[in-house]
Amino acid sequence: MGGCFSVSMSCDQMVNQVSKWLCLKGSYIHNLAENLVSLEKAMGELKAKRDDVQGRVHREEFTAHRQRLAQVQVWLTRIVAIENQFNDLLSTSKLELERLCMCGFCSKNLKLSYRYGKRVILTLREVESLISQGEFDVVTEATPITEVEELPTRPTIVGQETTLERVWNRLMKDTVGIVGLHGMGGVGKTTLLTQINNKFSKTGEGFDVVVWVEVSRNASVHKIQESIAKKLGLVGKEWDEKNEKERAIDIHNVLRRKKFVLLLDDIWEKVNLYAVGVPYPSTEDGCKVVFTTRSHDVCGRMGVNDPIEVTCLDSEKAWDLFKKKVGESTLESHTDIPKLARKVAEKCRGLPLALNVIGETMACKSTIQEWHLALDVLNSSAQEFSGMEDEVLPILKYSYDNLKGEQAKSCFLYYSLLYHRFEKEKLIEYWICEGFIDEMEGRERALNLGYAILGTLVRASLLEEDEYAPYLKIHDVVRDMGLWIASDLGKHKERCIVQADIGLREMPKVKNWKDVRKMSLMGTSIEKISESSPPPDCPELTTLLLGCNPRLTTISGDFFWSMPRLLVLDLSWCRYFNGLPEQISRLSSLRCLDLSRTQIDRLPDGFKELKMLIYLDLESTKVVSCDGISNLSRLRTLKLAESQVWLDMSLMKELQLLKHLEFVSINIFSSLVGKLLLYDRRVGRCIQRINTEDRPEEESDQVFVLPAMDTLRRIHIWNCGAREIEVVEKTPLNKSPTSPPCFSNLSHVQIGGCDGLKDLTWLLFAPNLTSLYVLQSEQLEAIISKDKAASVLEKKDTLVPFKNLEDLHLSDLPELKSIFWSALPFQRLKYFLVVKCVKLRKLPLDSRTILKVEEFEFSYKEEEWMQGIEWEDEATRNRFLPSFKRLQNR
Repeated sequence: MGGCFSVSMSCDQMVNQVSKWLCLKGSYIHNLAENLVSLEKAMGELKAKRDDVQGRVHREEFTAHRQRLAQVQVWLTRIVAIENQFNDLLSTSKLELERLCMCGFCSKNLKLSYRYGKRVILTLREVESLISQGEFDVVTEATPITEVEELPTRPTIVGQETTLERVWNRLMKDTVGIVGLHGMGGVGKTTLLTQINNKFSKTGEGFDVVVWVEVSRNASVHKIQESIAKKLGLVGKEWDEKNEKERAIDIHNVLRRKKFVLLLDDIWEKVNLYAVGVPYPSTEDGCKVVFTTRSHDVCGRMGVNDPIEVTCLDSEKAWDLFKKKVGESTLESHTDIPKLARKVAEKCRGLPLALNVIGETMACKSTIQEWHLALDVLNSSAQEFSGMEDEVLPILKYSYDNLKGEQAKSCFLYYSLLYHRFEKEKLIEYWICEGFIDEMEGRERALNLGYAILGTLVRASLLEEDEYAPYLKIHDVVRDMGLWIASDLGKHKERCIVQADIGLREMPKVKNWKDVRKMSLMGTSIEKISESSPPPDCPELTTLLLGCNPRLTTISGDFFWSMPRLLVLDLSWCRYFNGLPEQISRLSSLRCLDLSRTQIDRLPDGFKELKMLIYLDLESTKVVSCDGISNLSRLRTLKLAESQVWLDMSLMKELQLLKHLEFVSINIFSSLVGKLLLYDRRVGRCIQRINTEDRPEEESDQVFVLPAMDTLRRIHIWNCGAREIEVVEKTPLNKSPTSPPCFSNLSHVQIGGCDGLKDLTWLLFAPNLTSLYVLQSEQLEAIISKDKAASVLEKKDTLVPFKNLEDLHLSDLPELKSIFWSALPFQRLKYFLVVKCVKLRKLPLDSRTILKVEEFEFSYKEEEWMQGIEWEDEATRNRFLPSFKRLQNR
C-alpha cells in the first residue's frame, strides 16, 4: 500500500525562500547593466594578469631553455575560451539593455533577458575564479638539454693517458672552477680536450650541459656567443637581431640556472667570459671552464695561475709513434737506419706534429745517406723564437728545409699565396710562368716535372690531396709557416701581402709598394680597384692574384701604371668582372693572364702588346673574337673552350703564326672538325681539348668524323644531331696509325644531345679514359657494341676498356641496354651514376670487379630500376649492394 510523505515548513520560511529565489532571478534582469560593467572590469583584470604570466613564460622559454608548466598552459587555454564567451556577450549587450523596461525591473521578453542575464553572471563568476587561480610562483620548468654530445676523435695520442687523468682529477675538485691547458702547437691539446668532452658523455658527473666551442684565431665575442647559443637553443629571428650585450644577458640567464661545463678550444687571447655572458665558475655553483691555448700568458690572463702543460711524448712513446709513421719496410731496408731513425726521432723532441710530418717525410728514405742528411739538416735548422710559434714553426720548417733544391721550395712557398683549394694543372702552369719550372724543353715535360714536385710536396705533408682528385689543399698552419718563410721569417711582412678569404672590401693599405713582391687577394669582396693618386709604384711585384672575387667588376688602368716585372695576373672566377683597361699594355713582362669564368666579352687592343705572354686563359668567358692573337709571339698555352670564340680558317691561320704554341682548348663546329684539325699538323697536335656541336643553321652530315689524335686530352660533343661518330685512325695527328690505341691521352669525354648515336665503341681507342659522361641521347643502345668491337679486339686482344675509368655518368638514355657484354675489372672506378636508363638491366660487374669496393659509390634515381637489376650472381649482388645510394633530388 502507498504511504504519505509530508513536509512541514512554516509559511514565513516558504515566503523567505521564494523571495530569495525571485530576488536572484530578478537580479539577472534588473541588475544587468551593473553586472555587465563588473564583467568588463573583471575581464580587463584577467587579461592584464594573463599578459603578465604570458610575458614571464615567453621570457623564460626563450632565455632559459625552459618550457611552460602544464597547469599554466591549461589556465591560459581556459582564458582563451572565456574571452570568446565575453566577446559574444559584449556583442549583443546593447540590444539586451534596450530590451529592458520599467527602469530595468522588467523586460519586453522576460525569457530572453533572463537567459542573457544568467550567462553574464556565470561568466563573471568564472572570470573571478580564473583571476584567483592566476597566482603562479613558478610558470616554467627546465627542458631537457643533451648533457654532452660525443665528438669524433682519433684514438688517444700515445702517451696522453697520464695527462688526461691529471686534467680530469683537477677538474673534478670542488675548489677548481677553471682549468687551463697550454702547450706548443701540434702537441695534442685539441685531442686531449676532445677526450675530456667524451669522458663527460660516459660519466655525466651531474652536469646539466657541456658546451664545446672551437675558438681559433681572430675569434670575436659574437662568434663565441653564436656557438654557445646553438647548444643552448637560443635561436630565431629575435636572437639574430640582438647585439652582443643583449646576447650576453640571454646566455647568462640560461647558464646561471645550470651546472655547466664550457670547453674552449684553441684560444689565442683572453676570452672575456662576462662579455660573452658566461657566469664565472665558483665553488658554490660547481660549474667548470676548460680551455686550451698555445700561450702560458693567456692562462694568466684567464685567471689560471697553475695551468696544466700538455707536454711532448717521452722518448719511448715518441719512438713508437715515429716507427709507425716511417714504416717497418723502410726501417728494415738498412741495418744502420733504425739507429739513425732513433736520433732523428729524438730531434723531434717528442712533438707529435713533428713526429708525424718528419716520419712521413722519411717513410720513402731507404738509403743510409738520406738519413745522415736528415740528421744534418735537423741539427742546422733548429731555431728558437719567443712563444709558441718559436717551437712549432722550426719543426714544420724542417719539412721545407728537407725539400731537394730551391725549385721545390719556391713551388711550396708559392702555394702559400693561393686559395685553400687549387687545381693541380693550373698551379703548375703558374709555376712555369713564374719561372720556377723551365718550359724551354716543352710543356709536356714541364707538366710532368710539376706533377713530380707536387708528389714530393704531398709526401712531405706540406700539401694534401683534396677529395676532388684534380685539386690540392694546404693545412692552415703549414700555410702560415710558408708565408712566414716567404717574408724572411717575418722581417719583411710587406714582401708578400696575402689577405685571402677574409671579406676584404677594399684594397689593403700598403706602406711601401716598392717592397711588395707578391700579392694575393683571392676570395675577398673587393668591388672595384679604382684610381689612386699617386698610382702604386710596384717595381718588384711579380704576382697579383685577384681570383675568386665574386664582387669585382672593374680595375682602373691607373692601377697598372708601374708593374714592370709582373709575371702572373689571375682574375679567374671573378664572375662579374667585365673588362680589362687599355693600360694592360703596360705589363710588358706579363707571362700569365687568367681571365677564365669572368664576364669579359672583348680583349682591349692593348693586349696585343703583351709580347712576353705564354699563358692566356679565356675559358668560359663571353669573348667572341681573338683577332690579333698572332701578335703574342711567345704564346704556348691558349684556352678558349666554352668561350664564344669558334675555330675557323681565319683563327687557324693566326694560330699557325704562333711558333711556340703547344696547347689549345677550343670550340669547333662539328662539320669543321676533320677539316680544321687536319689543316695544319703542328697546330692540330696543339689542340688538346675540343668542344664541338652542330651549327644551328647547317644541316648535319650522316656521320661525325673524328680524326685520331694521340694528343687529345678532353672532348665534349654536344648536339651532334642524328649522326654516328666515325673515327679516322690513320691521320698525321696519330703517332701509331696502324694499331690502337689512337687516343692514348684522352682522359675526359662528355657526350650529350646526340640522338643519332647507337654506340660509343670508338672509346676502345681511349685506354686512359678517367671520366665518361653520356646523357640525353635517345637512340644510344650500347656504350661498347659487341659486333663493332670484334674487329678492334682481333687486332689488339689484350685491350681492356675502361681500366683507368674513375667516374661514369649515364643519364637520360632510354634505349641503352648494355655498357659492355661481360664484366669489366674497373680497377679505378670510384663513382658510377645511372639515371633514366630504363632498359639497362645488366651491369658489367662481378664479384671480382673493383678492388677497393669500400671506396666505391653507385648512385641511382629510380627504385624500380634498381630492383630490376640482373646480377651476375648472388656474390656480386652482396658485394655491391651496400654501395648503392638513391639520389633524393635530381
